[in-house]
Amino acid sequence: MGRMQVRTTWDYDVILGENVISELKASFRGELIRPEDEAYESVRRVYNGMIDKHPRLIARCADVADVMTVVNFARQNDLLLAVRGGGHNGAGLGTCDGGIVLDLSLMKGIRVDPQSHLLRADGGCTQGEVNHAGSAFGLTVPVGIVSTTGIGGLTLGGGHGFLTRKYGLAIDNLLEADVVLADGHLVTASARQNEDLFWALRGGGGNFGVVTSFLFQAQPVSTVIAGIMLWDFERTSEMMKWYREFSRAASEDVYGFFAIMNVPPAPLFPNHLHGKTVCGVVWCHLGSPEQAERDLDEVRESHPPLFEQIGPMPITALLGIFDALLPPGLQWYWKGDFFNELSDGAIKQHVKFGSQLPTALSTMHLYPVDSQANRVGPQETAFNYRDAKWSMVIAGIDPDPANNEEMTEWAKEYWSALHPYSAGGAYVNFMMEEGVDRVRATYRGNYERLAAIKAQYDPGNLFRVNQNIRPQG
Repeated sequence: MGRMQVRTTWDYDVILGENVISELKASFRGELIRPEDEAYESVRRVYNGMIDKHPRLIARCADVADVMTVVNFARQNDLLLAVRGGGHNGAGLGTCDGGIVLDLSLMKGIRVDPQSHLLRADGGCTQGEVNHAGSAFGLTVPVGIVSTTGIGGLTLGGGHGFLTRKYGLAIDNLLEADVVLADGHLVTASARQNEDLFWALRGGGGNFGVVTSFLFQAQPVSTVIAGIMLWDFERTSEMMKWYREFSRAASEDVYGFFAIMNVPPAPLFPNHLHGKTVCGVVWCHLGSPEQAERDLDEVRESHPPLFEQIGPMPITALLGIFDALLPPGLQWYWKGDFFNELSDGAIKQHVKFGSQLPTALSTMHLYPVDSQANRVGPQETAFNYRDAKWSMVIAGIDPDPANNEEMTEWAKEYWSALHPYSAGGAYVNFMMEEGVDRVRATYRGNYERLAAIKAQYDPGNLFRVNQNIRPQG
C-alpha cells in the first residue's frame, strides 16, 4: 500500500458526489452528515472551541460494520480520515478540513461482569458513562478527571487520573481491544493475540486503527474521600515545596494534584474568594475516612488552608466535578511536559507565570503519575515515561476567542520557561500539533518500534490525523 495522496477540498467535492455517497449509504446504518445538512454545524464541533474545521463528510457509525465500511471508503478514495470518540482532543485531532470524520459517538455499548470485575465499553463511550455503569457494581475503571472525555482517546494516550497512584494508568487496566485496521479488517489485540499491536495501542494513540471495543479490568472503588484545599497565591512556593516532599512519602491511597487557578464564582466558594488567584490541591483518598483524616491533618496543621471542602463522595461525582466549570465550546490552548522532580528553579517559574493567569479559567495542573504507574517498565507498553513523577498541563482557557492570542502566548512562554526542568517529553493527550520532534520526545526509545509496527499495520499512514508516528521505511 502506497502513501496517501494529499487532496484539496475541491478534489473532495468531486470524489464525494451523489453517486459515491449513494454507494456508501447502501452499506451504512448510521448517519451521514454533509455541510448542506441542518445538523452539520452542531455535529462538526469538538470540545475545544478554538478548533474550527469543516470536514466534507461526518459518518456517525452505528456499529463495527459501519466502522469497517468507512475505513474502506476513506482508503479506497484517498480521503483524509479523522477518528472521533468524545472529541476532547485539545489539538482538534478528532476532526479535519475537507476529509471524512469517522464518528464513534453513537457506539455506547457497555457490559459489566461483576464476578470477574471486567468491563467492556464501545469506542464511543465517555469515561463518565463507563464508570456510571461500573458504579452499580462498586467498580471503577481508572481514567481521567473530566467525565465527558472519550474513553478511546484517553486510553490510547495512556490515561492518567485520580486512581493512577494505586491502580496505574488506564492502559495498565486494559486487557483487550477490538481494532479495525487500515485494510478494513477487524482484529483483537491482547497479551495473547496480535501482541505487538496491543503493545503499541497502550500509549501510541490512534495511529494503528480504530478501536471499537475496550476490555478493562475494573477496580473495587466506589466511595472516596475527596475535595479541594486552597491557599493564598503568595504561599505557592512554600506549598509546592511542601507538596513535593509530601508526595514522596504519601501512601498510594492518597492522590492530590496541585493547581494554580482563579477561584470560580461557584456556590461552593465564599463570595470574597471569587476571582482570587490561589494555589491548591484537589484530593482523592481511597482509604478509610479515619485514615484520610489522619493523612490530611498533616497539611491542615502545618499549612492551614485558606479554604477547604473535603468529604465522602461517589467516585462518579468526583469524575464529573469539573464538568460544569469546563463545558464544551470553550477556547483552549494547552502545553504539557513530564517531570521527574519539582525543583526550586521550576517552582520559581510556576510562581512567575502563575501570577499572570491571562483569563479567569486559565490554570496549571501537576498530576501525580508515580507509584503503581512507575512499576511498569518503559518498554512494556508504548507509554515510555514510567519514571516520571508528575504530568503537567498549562491550559489557557476562555469563552471569548478575542483572548486566544494572549492566553496562547502565556501558555507557550510558561512552557518554555519550565521545559528545561522537565523530563523532555509530554503526555500525548496534553499536546497540540507540535511536530515530529515532540512526538519522538514523547516516545523516546519506543519510537522506532512504534514506527515499525505502524509500517506493519498502516503502511499508507491512513490514520495520520493524530500525534503521528510515521511508518518506518
